[in-house]
Amino acid sequence: MTNERQLPGTTADERTMLEGWLDFHRQTLARKCEGLSDEQLRSASVEPSNLSLLGLVRHMADVERSWFRRVLANEDAPPLFFSAEDPDGEFHLTEADTWERTHAVWQAEIEAARAHTARFGLDDITEGEHRRTGERYNLRWLYTHMIEEYARHNGHADLIRERIDGATGD
Repeated sequence: MTNERQLPGTTADERTMLEGWLDFHRQTLARKCEGLSDEQLRSASVEPSNLSLLGLVRHMADVERSWFRRVLANEDAPPLFFSAEDPDGEFHLTEADTWERTHAVWQAEIEAARAHTARFGLDDITEGEHRRTGERYNLRWLYTHMIEEYARHNGHADLIRERIDGATGD
């Protein structure tokens, strides 16, 4: 795997550090997918689970979209890969689901997240609310939550990648 990641500076200010750790974990997920075919990326971890690397990337595209577009910026941005009828739709893959398309959508959501977060300070409260709880958050909470979300799923990605081709590492 050659996708280079950058660790945040050890003496950076809080925002730079939070953004750095979030980018590090985004890069980690991309690294786990690097060099695999669409078929490998669609392969499920272990039955009966539908969990796959491509599904994780689709999931994180929707997570980025939900927190940064809908909650932070109060943008009308419906889910990309799941629905009320199929709440785990991001993990229900077909032959038509490709890395090229999924990666492009994920990167577009990351860029939208960066554009929206640039308008807020760490203590600023979201313009939108969580769709189930109605809660509002500050940007600091969103960054911390997204780091946690990526870190948890990167652990899944480690195991899936090892099962596919034996590759291990951070």
